[in-house]
Amino acid sequence: MSQSGQRSSEGPVVVVGAGHGGANLVALLRQEGFSGEIVMFGDERHLPYHRPPLSKKFMDDDLLRQYLRPEAFYGENGIDLRLGAVVTTIDPQACTVTTADGEEVGYAYLVIATGSRPRQLSTPGMGSDGVLSLRTIDDAARLRTAIEHHGRLAIVGGGYIGLEVAAQARTHGVDVTVLEREKRVLARVASQEFSEFLTCHHRNQGTVIRTSVDVTEVVEKSGSVAAIDLADGERIECGSVLVGVGAIPNDDIAAGAGIACDGGILVDGNGSTGVPGVFAIGDVTRRPMGDGFMRFESIPSALEQAKRVAAIISGARSPHPEVPWFWSDQFDLKLKIAGHVHLGHSSHVRHDVNGGKFGIFHLDESHRLVAVETVNASAYFMAGKKFIGGADVLDPDALADPECDLRACVVR
Repeated sequence: MSQSGQRSSEGPVVVVGAGHGGANLVALLRQEGFSGEIVMFGDERHLPYHRPPLSKKFMDDDLLRQYLRPEAFYGENGIDLRLGAVVTTIDPQACTVTTADGEEVGYAYLVIATGSRPRQLSTPGMGSDGVLSLRTIDDAARLRTAIEHHGRLAIVGGGYIGLEVAAQARTHGVDVTVLEREKRVLARVASQEFSEFLTCHHRNQGTVIRTSVDVTEVVEKSGSVAAIDLADGERIECGSVLVGVGAIPNDDIAAGAGIACDGGILVDGNGSTGVPGVFAIGDVTRRPMGDGFMRFESIPSALEQAKRVAAIISGARSPHPEVPWFWSDQFDLKLKIAGHVHLGHSSHVRHDVNGGKFGIFHLDESHRLVAVETVNASAYFMAGKKFIGGADVLDPDALADPECDLRACVVR
């Protein structure tokens, strides 16, 4: 999948989406000396903002409203930022996009950065006012208000968003129950050891975590959420419900334009869709990983893609590919993960998991490091990320020995 077609180096560039990927892309274009017209559409009416606080610090209104750049930045840099504007169609032949208001805008380059939306459940009662999702500033404000008014929170889904919300709520003394359908939390993205450690840590902080459970109904009383019923007959009392069962890529307009999509927009390592002049970045994309394509719902991944697309459009030198990584804050834990855990064949723990500071290194069948999960161990994370990027082969026995210098674990 490669970018083809000669285009003007001076735009115009149209960016659909004003999240981390889109907002950083337009800034990078100016930083790299691109002087053409830039138009960025954002479907929210807020300036582009930091999204990690939405789940990590949603109880603090000041932290929620952390804008990526001040409003003046966009005007001073000649970026036409159009907030509350929804792009509904793309015409790759005419090189235009059309908004819900019927406005048509032409482009020389188009960057789709539309992100993703929370997956919804069809379970009875899920349409109740007290059932919430979390993707925007407004969602976070509603979640905070619901907790302040109704107290006890039930979280359906034991992914990173659910666990971060649980940690923040427990820090503020809220009773929290996490309900996970799989046998363990983070089943799709984390190792067994990592999941078990986080589950134990949460429970020690008072979070109730229930796994292998199915939600059958959200129960209302006097117009408010009162409880969640489980398939085994148990009823979990609560005042509000957060549904965090994954996200769906907002690839509808791309698919409608004939751009290749399969659980997200398919892109190459440079963010190209294969359609001349059209790129995609961020959560909406599936990018190459191993022998296939994968979605990486992380800000570092979106920023790396933004850097590569900005370099192509501006004619700057392309940055070196970065190993996909992710971070999470939960209670006193700083979690950093690089690579993809499920590509591993064996795992090796460095330091005691129960000590609250450790790394889990995942090797493939050739003993190449493919992923590292760390807790309060930034040195392990940085070393592991470097080893993954270098496709380094490690000695498993040396890796498991905390007395052995990490650098000495590299065989070749």
